[in-house]
Amino acid sequence: MDFVLASGSPRRRELLASVGLTPKVAAAEVDETPEPGEPPLRYVQRVATLKARARAHAEPVLAADTVVALDGDLLLKARDTSEARAFLARLSGRTHAVHTAVVVSAPSGALYGRVVSSTVRFRVLSPSQIEAYVASGEPMDKAGAYGIQGLGGALVAEVHGSYSNVVGLPLEETLELLSSVGVRTS
Repeated sequence: MDFVLASGSPRRRELLASVGLTPKVAAAEVDETPEPGEPPLRYVQRVATLKARARAHAEPVLAADTVVALDGDLLLKARDTSEARAFLARLSGRTHAVHTAVVVSAPSGALYGRVVSSTVRFRVLSPSQIEAYVASGEPMDKAGAYGIQGLGGALVAEVHGSYSNVVGLPLEETLELLSSVGVRTS
């Protein structure tokens, strides 16, 4: 059975391709503005669910949302280079959480979901390292302003939990959810 990926993320497509899956892509445009005081886990669950529902289809729909959380704050995609610098300075030498909610909508409309959390410890970064990374352009479309699978991997000292979660899609849990609605994953 085919499925639809409700995301334009090239990282999610690459992760799915790495396990032999090539979904149809129909990015869902939803309001990703956090609600006042919204905790990170509730935020990712809400946004991933909105994305799954926005792409109702005759085939299963896979949606996901990833957030970096530090001290209870959401570090979403940086709006500009100044915010990217600020995020990276906050993450420097610290451990933060990466939460991804994965939601699969069955053709019947039933929703199945999981939230996966990993912890990431950053190296201590100098202002020149932060500046060089921001100048690369890589931080600008990623939660927390870094991509572990690219140049940002050099910023990371340690990961506990799912590496693919930190990239943006926890593969093990995603494959389980897709299998549960009839998508052949092997």
